Formats: sequence, structure tokens, C-alpha cells
Amino acid sequence: MTALDLPAATGAKTLRIGPHEVDPPVVLAPMAGITNVAFRRLCREYGAGLYVCEMITSRALVERHPKTLEMITFDADEHPRSMQLYGVDPVTMGKAVRMIVEEDLADHVDMNFGCPVPKVTRKGGGSALPYKRRLFADIVRAAVDAAEPAGIPVTVKFRIGIDDEHITYLDAGRIAEDNGAAAVALHGRTASQRYSGTADWSAIRTLKEHVTSIPVLGNGDIFSADDALRMVAETGCDGVVVGRGCLGRPWLFRDLQAAFTGRPVPEGPNLGEVSRVLRRHAELLADHMGEEKGLRDLRKHMSQYLRGFPVGSDLRHGFGLVSSLAQLDDLLARLDQDVPFPVDAEGPRGRQGSAGKVVLPEGWLDDPDDLTVPSGAEIDSSGG
Repeated sequence: MTALDLPAATGAKTLRIGPHEVDPPVVLAPMAGITNVAFRRLCREYGAGLYVCEMITSRALVERHPKTLEMITFDADEHPRSMQLYGVDPVTMGKAVRMIVEEDLADHVDMNFGCPVPKVTRKGGGSALPYKRRLFADIVRAAVDAAEPAGIPVTVKFRIGIDDEHITYLDAGRIAEDNGAAAVALHGRTASQRYSGTADWSAIRTLKEHVTSIPVLGNGDIFSADDALRMVAETGCDGVVVGRGCLGRPWLFRDLQAAFTGRPVPEGPNLGEVSRVLRRHAELLADHMGEEKGLRDLRKHMSQYLRGFPVGSDLRHGFGLVSSLAQLDDLLARLDQDVPFPVDAEGPRGRQGSAGKVVLPEGWLDDPDDLTVPSGAEIDSSGG
């Protein structure tokens, strides 16, 4: 249960998830291809919190797929080690969590019922699954029962519902609470919204009013420290989950640390400091993946790091093709280090996309109490 210590300056609570204190009450959301050990370390260097690895599928873990085993890498000083699991089958989920316990693979398990990606929902997984209330309950209970002997807390993340006609979050919160979850997190959008439009923070407030014995975390549209403080103030949530807001901006966790402790939020970094952060990210990726693969992986971050800065098209093109640390150093040296952080760099980040009809298995909405495990939904590829 959350300890209600309320610093007057921020209204922030002391967040506990099982035996783990999360201070400040900030969680890095799992993001496919992003939240590997290198990115998590970069973010942790800016502030404390809970940093969750990329999504791991329960089936891939149980079957020991090499890529999945590689993805569950944690730094020696990373604590608690937080792993997000995706699954649709209570039996497989139970096996996966028992494996985590027996092999000491993680200290916290977060369960993903929020993914809106069509390849997932069309098979009944992700944000489609909480509609099947009894199946959802069985999956949560299987994970909690397997984790309990080791004292590993299990948390559950979900969305408001499938669409405006099929709202599931209040049932999901109650079911997770009743079946032993240590906390729940709500992304304030439906699956049909994906990442478009505006997150509905009022749903987070409503969930907090209905789920009272465990922490409720809020997710959606936190792009600044001020956004996080406003979410806590407006919803009463016990902590915030940050995803796209930290893309190309890992110093957001420094800002959040300051805000939640009542200190002034630092000004945004100039281009010279951003260059140093980008170089640090490159080093960490190279250490994790090898230089060539790590620098290729860095390319997808470039536009976010350089967003709003006056960087010419030729330079941007070069950053998008970088393949070595030496090449990166040459490009960084050509930037004007004194350019201040631009106003244009603020606001929403990442792909927002557009809303659309959620693709579901045939007959999925016919019986919310159906316990049948959706066929073919137990995907074997981790990462999302």
C-alpha cells in the first residue's frame, strides 16, 4: 500500500510497490526497441525511479528464445530489476514467472495489457484482453501466485478500454486489486485511440477513487515535469509512468526528480550538452551491442535529440546514417555548441498516429466471461 507522505510543495506521495520504494514516484514505461539496458542506464544517470525493460513475452521466456534472454540484461547496480511480461495464457504466464523466481531474473514483474498494436489485438492480446474479465483475472492470479513465494511484486498496466463503447478499466483495476496485484497503471486512452489525441486524465482520477488498497499510477501525455505534477494534482494518482516524453530527452528524469522534491526544474540543455548526452548514449549502446550495431540503433533517436535545434539538412542526413563513434564525433563537432534549448523542442514526442477501429478476433465481444485462451495470441517474439 502507498504510504501517504505528502510534501506540501508537490503533493507527491511516497510510492511503494511491494518491498520497493520508488522515490520519486516515476516509472519509465517499456518501449519496444528503446528501453534496453543502455537507454535505461542513461536515464538512471539523471534520476531515481523505476526503469522497466522492453516487453518480454511469456512464451519466449519459457522457451528460452536467445533474443529474449539477451533482452533481459540488467546493469549490476540496477535495482529493482523490472521486467514487463506479455501473455494471454494463465499456464504460460505462471511458468514464466516461476522461471523468473527460480533463476533470479528480476525483482518486479509488470504485466502488459495495454498494447494497442493491431498484430496483438487481432489475436486477443494486449489491450483487447481485459474485456475477457475471467481470463484476465486468471492470468493476473497465475503471475501473483508464482511470484509470491519470492516476494516479487506484480503490477498490471492497461488502457481505458477497447473503444468508447467497450470500457474495461474499472473492472480491470478491481480484478487486479482483488487478485493480488501490487499496483495498477492506467494509460488514459482507449486502444482505438492508440497514441492520438489527448489522454483522459479524468479516467485516472476515477480509477483512483475505485482502487483504494494499492497504488494507482497514471500514464499518458507526460512531456514535462509540470505535466507530471499536474497529473498527480488533478487525479490523486500515486505516481506517473513516462513513455514517449523521454525520447531524445533522458534529462526529463532529472527534471522530474527536481519537481517531485520541490526544487526548481533546470533549464533545458544547450546543443553542446545535448551533444554530450547523445555521445554518452552512443557509448552505452556500443558497449551493449557492439559499435556497429549500437550506432545503427542510435539512428532512430537522432531526430528526437535534435528536435527544434537549427541543424541543417545535410547534417541531419549524416546523423541518420551514422555507423561509428568516430563518424558521430565528427558530426557532433560540426554543431554550434552554444545554441540554447529551443521552445520548439517542448511538447509531445514520438509517433502519435491516428485513431482507428480496433481489430479483434471474430466473436471476441460476444462473451466477456469466456475463459478460452485466444488462439495464436501467445506470440513468441519479445519487444513488442
